[in-house]
Amino acid sequence: MAKKRPQTKAGKPQSQTQPPSQLKDGEIPVVGAREPCPCGSGRRYKACHGRSAAHAATELVRRPFEGLPSESDWVALRELVPAATAPLHLKGGLPEGVPSVTLATVLPMTWPALRRDDGSVLLALQNDTSSGDLSRDLADTLQRALTAQPGSPVPGQRVPADGPRLQDLLDSEAGFEPVVHTGFEFWVPDSADSASAEVSASLERANAAAIPTVKLTGVEAAYWCETPEKNHLRWVMPHPEEALLDALARLHAAGTSSLGEGTRLVGSFRAHGLMVPVWDLPSAMSAKECEQPAAEFAERLAGALAADAPLTAEERRARSGLTNRQVTLS
Repeated sequence: MAKKRPQTKAGKPQSQTQPPSQLKDGEIPVVGAREPCPCGSGRRYKACHGRSAAHAATELVRRPFEGLPSESDWVALRELVPAATAPLHLKGGLPEGVPSVTLATVLPMTWPALRRDDGSVLLALQNDTSSGDLSRDLADTLQRALTAQPGSPVPGQRVPADGPRLQDLLDSEAGFEPVVHTGFEFWVPDSADSASAEVSASLERANAAAIPTVKLTGVEAAYWCETPEKNHLRWVMPHPEEALLDALARLHAAGTSSLGEGTRLVGSFRAHGLMVPVWDLPSAMSAKECEQPAAEFAERLAGALAADAPLTAEERRARSGLTNRQVTLS
């Protein structure tokens, strides 16, 4: 951010090194909201170019991962999964000196990204961002990580409103294959003799707080997790919300929305434009034991999504109950 300068009266803009007519929008620096706008208009920054900058910073992109391979898994890794990684593939291949780029749910000390000693890049997904477009924020961090000095973390920063998004940088044909880990040991490469005391302490805290989580293999973006009282299945679904609510209501009214004895569809999350139905499971039900019931439920759901008859009174009541038990995460 530019240093504070003395206030000047409106109508008497500060002298510029180039005439205002030659100062392009993309070259307008960020200054204090009450300072004169550097474009030379004579107005305060907040009433001139700062207005569009503030709008760009706060405008919410409802589905930031739309268009990326496996959008549902991106949402799951952002909101639901403690420890996971996924290789990222860039359009045009990797730059020289960057052997790999890996998405991680979180990094030590909540770093936005890390350029390792060998030049490889780790990009963290579960971080606060400066704008309403998570994809643009992550793309900016990724670009800076690719050129950072090896062995250094990449700090957060305010993101340009016209910068690229992940959809512009990643190869959409390469696929997206998350790997869920039992802990955060992936922070420390195998070749490292030891981690710093700071990283070791952060690793210990993160491992202690992580909820055991397993990705199901038979269906897309469904994650089993274990908690002290009961287990859960959280399933990120790509279907339009209204159609999915209708389909779940049909199944719920028919008594076929569970995953077997002792299980219950208890509600859903809404995250980054997608719905995440949640089931309570018995504490003895493992992730492996969820595989077949989940596959069978997927078939029932496909049939319910294809139905076009109006909801019955009982189905409307079931839909209302599901809507009332919906929590928005983002």
